[in-house]
Amino acid sequence: MGDEKKVLVTGSAGFIGHHLVESILETGCTIVGLDVLNSFYDPELKFARLEVQGFEKTQICYNKLVYNYKNPHLNFIQLDLTDTEGLQQLFDTYKFDIVINLAAQAGVRYSIENPQCYINSNIVGFMNLLECCRKFTTGHLLFASSSSVYGHSQEVPFKTDQCTDYPVSLYAATKKANEILAYSYAHLYNIPTTGLRFFTVYGPWGRPDMAYYCFAKAIMEGLPIRVFNNGDMQRDFTYVEDVAKCIVKLLQYPPASGQTIVPFKLYNIGNNNPEHLLELIATLERLLGKKATLQLEPMQPGDVYKTYADVQELEEKINYKPETSLEAGLDRFVQWYKLYHQSSKVGAMEM
Repeated sequence: MGDEKKVLVTGSAGFIGHHLVESILETGCTIVGLDVLNSFYDPELKFARLEVQGFEKTQICYNKLVYNYKNPHLNFIQLDLTDTEGLQQLFDTYKFDIVINLAAQAGVRYSIENPQCYINSNIVGFMNLLECCRKFTTGHLLFASSSSVYGHSQEVPFKTDQCTDYPVSLYAATKKANEILAYSYAHLYNIPTTGLRFFTVYGPWGRPDMAYYCFAKAIMEGLPIRVFNNGDMQRDFTYVEDVAKCIVKLLQYPPASGQTIVPFKLYNIGNNNPEHLLELIATLERLLGKKATLQLEPMQPGDVYKTYADVQELEEKINYKPETSLEAGLDRFVQWYKLYHQSSKVGAMEM
């Protein structure tokens, strides 16, 4: 791509955002990472990700750009996407060639308890971003959607052209709304736009509310694991570094436009290989060297039985082939988990 490209990554202190920034830096682009650094989960984990990228917690304050002097191609700003004025000032300053929106309020179950924050972050914030892409003529917009949009679809593997009109959680509804809004902007204002439907991304530096992270913590602490639908669930687990490599490749392929063609494309970012939830738990048991105590419960509102990504379009476009098995990916996560939590305990004792 070359170092002439200026890239905005929203949600850069988040799980996928952290790995994506690391991958994009290898291309020579200039990156501005943006994150609100809220307390949905422990902000210290977000600051730890930023520290790995070369930023110091003491440098960061709201709406102020921080420069990583170790890497002249990387900057960071703490900013909320609902801050219309601050976002427009950022776009006016940088005139981004590429915008990657990963910032969102995540979590299916949390959306049932706190719907308003999903509307603010995932709808209002995304709308502000679309407006900035329009006003400042962004060359390529990529945005995070989710496999949740497929709801209870029985048509597997999930294909991007099948019906997604029946979301079973508010989180899924906001992601479907993002796809519709993005399509309309691509159509009206000719913004090349790529939607990324992520399928159960996992790996090091993950979110503590995600199932595999919760399971590892419970096993290590000897606590019971809440296993919904009595463990009878399947997920298309996708390793985070495979996801990041895929996105970097897609940066080079903005959808083309024409008189009758809208420059908009959706892709499933999955592993094309659903695994049983109990197999995930058994793998964690082997890697952690401890048995899990299972607390079997019925299916929860908003959950789905199975996710399964059809990735043929990605294979044809960028020769996409996920390289990481569930065992290998969880092994890397477990190594990181032990190191991160051990260092956190040491830091707490030193304080």
